[in-house]
Amino acid sequence: MMVRTRKGLTERHQRILDYLNECVREQGYPPSIREIGKATGISSTSVVTYYLKQLTEMGLIERDAKYSRALRLPNAGPEVTRVPIVGVIAAGEPILVPDAGVTYIGDEMDAVDVARSILPGREKEERLYALKVKGDSMIDAMINDGDIVIMKPAVQANNGEMVAIWLPDREETTLKYFFKEGEHYRLQPANPTMKPIIISKDEPLEIKGKVVMVIRQIERASL
Repeated sequence: MMVRTRKGLTERHQRILDYLNECVREQGYPPSIREIGKATGISSTSVVTYYLKQLTEMGLIERDAKYSRALRLPNAGPEVTRVPIVGVIAAGEPILVPDAGVTYIGDEMDAVDVARSILPGREKEERLYALKVKGDSMIDAMINDGDIVIMKPAVQANNGEMVAIWLPDREETTLKYFFKEGEHYRLQPANPTMKPIIISKDEPLEIKGKVVMVIRQIERASL
């Protein structure tokens, strides 16, 4: 392990800072602990946390230790909005909701910081939340398994909007394009290999939110 001297940053400190700057500049939001480790060749998340703590003490970054992506570069990064990741949404066949007290949120997936400058229009002021995507039915909409969708609360939707939908009778939730047609609703995937889900208007259906933007989980090679 490299040791920081009083003279300043070690090479590893600098690599982490460079990667943070790169992510914020290109993506508009900071990376997770695991992404930092992978990009900088550090296999242990505890070691990454150690270096982040030192960078915080040096005043080179600001960090809320409760959230893995709650990192900010003073005077360098954009103004950000912290969006809580509240669970998992299926982009595939509808999935059962977890039992009470069970969560599908993975480690280091409590919240994500999003640059306010990349949020469209009024969504800058909305009470946003985030969901981690499970499944590949929305791949033609550039939403893959493991991506994160930023949502705004909504109870109604226009035809063609991408929404999070709760099916009470089935106790299932899914992410699809929404269409109201005749005597049924069509929940349309963005994958030509998959068929739409047809829901009779006699069956209850609740719209829980609309997709504002997508945070893609891009695999990065170690430096």
